[in-house]
Formats: sequence, C-alpha cells, structure tokens
Amino acid sequence: MSDLSPATRTGDPLPALTVVTGTKPRPAPLDPPMIPFALAGVAAFAIALLVTWLTGAPKEWVEVCLAGLLWGIPGTLTMALHDRNRKRRRALTHPEFRVIE
Repeated sequence: MSDLSPATRTGDPLPALTVVTGTKPRPAPLDPPMIPFALAGVAAFAIALLVTWLTGAPKEWVEVCLAGLLWGIPGTLTMALHDRNRKRRRALTHPEFRVIE
C-alpha cells in the first residue's frame, strides 16, 4: 500500500494534481441565458400555488408557494440585469467573441 501513496512517489505528478495545478487548459465557464430558468421557476411556483389553493392543501403549503412566487419576481429582474450585461462580460474575457443578432 505504501507504493500507492503520493507522498512516497517520485517522478511525474499525478494526473489529478496536474489538473489542479493548472498545467492543462481550463474549459470556459458556461454563461447561459438565465431568464428562461427564472421564468420557469416563477411559473412552477404559480402552478403549485394554484393547485394547492384549489385542492385545499394545508395553509403552510399555500404560503410556501406564495413566497416562492413573490421571491421569484425580484429574482427574475436580477437575472434580466445579469443577461443584459452578458455582452460586456464576454467582451472583457473573450475579445474575439462577437454576438450576431
């Protein structure tokens, strides 16, 4: 077992260590549009609110769905701002990137 320990090994670094230390290229982070995700969450809470309200679910469930719906509104506005600044962020990190509309 001692020969498998990285502390006793000499020579080439371990493959996992190579990834951590940055000798391999890192993939670019994803930057998808966030508005569809935010709207889907708000819609899911709206549907859940309607279903729980119509079926006579416990009051706490209805309150949770209402809270999710209400918190989703500022979240959607925040994601709209995030998406609006996407071109500027990409221009700073990848000058060769162009958005064709």
